[in-house]
Amino acid sequence: MLPHKLPITSLALLSSTASAFYLPGVAPTTYEHGSRVPLNVNPLTPAPSEKNPQLRSVVSYDYYHPAFRFCRPEGGPKDVSESLGSILFGDRILTSPFELKMGVNETCKSLCEPKPEYKFDKPSALFTNQRIRQNYNLNMLIDGLPAGQLYVDPTTDTDYAERGFPLGDMDDKNNPTLNNHIDLVIRYHEAAKGKFRVVGVIAQPWSRPDAKRKPDGTAECGNSDPASAGLSLDESGKQTEVTWTYGVYWVPSKTAWATRWDTYLHVYDPRIQWFSLINSAIIVVFLCGIVAAILMRALKKDIARYNRLDSFNLDDLSGSGGEAEDGVQEDSGWKLVHGDVFRTPKTPLLLSIFLGNGAQLFFMTGCTIVFALLGFLSPSNRGSLGTVMILLYTIFGFIGGYTSSRVYKSFGGEAWKRNIAMTPLLIPGIVFATFFLLNLFLWAKRSSGAVPFTTMLVILGIWFVISVPLSFAGSWVGFRHAPITPPVRVNQIPRQIPPSTTYLRRIPSMLLVGILPFGAIFVELFFIMNNMWFGKVYYMFGFLFLTYTIMIVTCAAVSVLLVYFLLCSENYHWQWRSFTAAGASAGYVFANALIYWITKLSFASFTSGVLYLGYSLLLSFLFFILTGTIGFFASWAFVQRIYSSIKID
Repeated sequence: MLPHKLPITSLALLSSTASAFYLPGVAPTTYEHGSRVPLNVNPLTPAPSEKNPQLRSVVSYDYYHPAFRFCRPEGGPKDVSESLGSILFGDRILTSPFELKMGVNETCKSLCEPKPEYKFDKPSALFTNQRIRQNYNLNMLIDGLPAGQLYVDPTTDTDYAERGFPLGDMDDKNNPTLNNHIDLVIRYHEAAKGKFRVVGVIAQPWSRPDAKRKPDGTAECGNSDPASAGLSLDESGKQTEVTWTYGVYWVPSKTAWATRWDTYLHVYDPRIQWFSLINSAIIVVFLCGIVAAILMRALKKDIARYNRLDSFNLDDLSGSGGEAEDGVQEDSGWKLVHGDVFRTPKTPLLLSIFLGNGAQLFFMTGCTIVFALLGFLSPSNRGSLGTVMILLYTIFGFIGGYTSSRVYKSFGGEAWKRNIAMTPLLIPGIVFATFFLLNLFLWAKRSSGAVPFTTMLVILGIWFVISVPLSFAGSWVGFRHAPITPPVRVNQIPRQIPPSTTYLRRIPSMLLVGILPFGAIFVELFFIMNNMWFGKVYYMFGFLFLTYTIMIVTCAAVSVLLVYFLLCSENYHWQWRSFTAAGASAGYVFANALIYWITKLSFASFTSGVLYLGYSLLLSFLFFILTGTIGFFASWAFVQRIYSSIKID
């Protein structure tokens, strides 16, 4: 059942109390009665509607796109300073001609004088009507709070706000109508005597064809009856004149400034996430139980037998002793490959580069989640999440270089110069090139979501001026350290590997191992995708932290289990197998993205499909590197541990 919207009559009466935590990061702004409160505008973004819950596009457009014919402030709109993360996430905040004064109600006010450039001709009418059909939303910010619409969650019967409000709507005859009037219900809290703070913004748009501006500058906002005919833009070639009007209603509220974002941070039935966590925890306990059974029973028994056998003088063994030895050898085959298990894998340079970047991603992701969990990444500080992710990834370039060089040296690699150079360039280069190509599609569509060229230069500067030198420094430190010494010697002649059973072959094992980490994150991934593509605020970092922890444990457990079975089948090629098997969960993530496209999205343009597939592939690739790194290091620690526990002649 879809949430239903609260009527405008209830908005003015709404003054909800909140009981959530304080979100640090932005200092409150205090206003006096009658002082100006700025209203800034952000790009128009596609969104679902009550009539059509599917997303129709992923392309955003600037608020002052020429085709929309919105009123401009005198002297033109001015850019509002934004963070790097805010720009990358598509924010393009500009000033507006709206005049808001604290505590001063305006029932009907004209936004600008009628001018020829504000009339809709055929191209602009076609463009705007198409955006209405695709359920585009207007986005406005008042004191940093997004203007939105109020809804009721039928499951929990709680009120919540969603950012943005529709550009227009479809009438009973399925014709688009343009919303040219906005009623803003602004809730404020009195922090001290005569000192007020904005704590809530609700917008209710109307389509009023009879709105007009009088010669004295005042306005008539027209009929407010929802059943009346809306304003339609003529697509035949005749110009349509539109009068833009708005009203402002100030409502006192008991909501404190520190909890004003509670209305936007709504969780749809948190029981689903709890059930998911419990389900994932059961999977982890089950896997850990299996691994513990192997380590505590099978391995312990094997190690005791091997060590007891080696304590004898083999030349003096009787026939029964030889049979005992054969029994040991046949009972478990992982000791048979002790001379090959630490043999250098194929393409060690590429594997070490993947592992270095995976370690960099691992620490970046973990630290970002922890910062967000502690409340340092407030949604009121727009773009803080993206900015912190970029900065942490840049700083952890040292860890990436160190990990890559240390692993490569332990593999016995000799092309150390290529390792140092390619670690900070290969994976980030793939990501940047993909991002740049997808950005070209946005540039071609004149979308506001296209990252400006100057921002691209800033990213390149951060990459080459900070991240690359840090990676070089980490690689230098890593190569100066001694390699990780294997507990057993490597034979000169490789041992022949017998045929594997079906489930231990590369593709079947990847499918079996990869599905378990994906199952641990599936539900939380659904909520993240909903928030990412539908423009909602995600702030359930407590659930995300637990899910991330469960995913790490699951990746480690299934990788160790696979490697144990591989070694028992006398297959010592565990390095790439552990990496690709754990990383195979990225294939399920991409498959889930395709299913999500079929069920939740309905793109009307080729560009939207390319962008969705491109970003989904990019995120899946990074997830492959991350989970593969977790699986490899868990397996490496496991192999080091078991072979250091036995005596080898």
